[in-house]
Amino acid sequence: MSFFRETWIVFSRALRLSLRNPVWVVIGLTQPVLYLALFGPLLKQVVSSTPGLPPGDAWQIFVPGLLVQLGIFGASFVGFGLIAEWRAGVIERMRVTPAHRTALLAGRVARDVLVLVVQAALLMLVAVPFGLRLPVGGALLALLVVALLAAAFSSLSYAAALVLRSEDALAPLLNGIAVPVLLLSGILLPMSIAPAWLQTLSDVNPLKHIVDGIRALFRGDVGTSVAGWGLVWAFALVVVGLAVGARTFRRESA
Repeated sequence: MSFFRETWIVFSRALRLSLRNPVWVVIGLTQPVLYLALFGPLLKQVVSSTPGLPPGDAWQIFVPGLLVQLGIFGASFVGFGLIAEWRAGVIERMRVTPAHRTALLAGRVARDVLVLVVQAALLMLVAVPFGLRLPVGGALLALLVVALLAAAFSSLSYAAALVLRSEDALAPLLNGIAVPVLLLSGILLPMSIAPAWLQTLSDVNPLKHIVDGIRALFRGDVGTSVAGWGLVWAFALVVVGLAVGARTFRRESA
């Protein structure tokens, strides 16, 4: 059985599970939409009077941040489902099959990427009536970035879940990493108004460059270095995430 066929089988099974219980997909989309409806109008009022904000209107600043937030948090918590499968004996049964161990990861990650890309596309469509205007090319590239973030963070989440095998250990680990990294990305407040040491921490945070890159895409600045570096960092994260996830699946499922 080929690797791609095995990946498709795992993907199909994971997608069926999601479609049978779509409440988590709805919840994952509801939170950023609430941010859009409740916080967006406030940001619109202060964009012109607050120094240090990135260029662009309020929606071109705010929606890219929501997309990154969706990619991070929507993918970071998928490991809880893997722990439930491990506890139910599903992972143990998969170990005795001849399936490629990396396919067990790739199929699940592909499902997560599809779900989060659909959520991101719906989020951008919902933002249009609020006043968001963006080029089609920029929107498509932004969805590509969300897909890369989803692949990277879901792979890392699965790897952590397979090692820890405990929700009590996984939850504080994810929150302890995701929240500070997210805050240092400049999604809600510009890092230009932060003290020098905080700006330095933000500059070494890949998500800060990814957020800036998506904002550039939303302004139509596709060929700029800011947009380019955002894509480079997104690809770098997905390479690291998939490498760590694949190595963990091969080792823990041997």
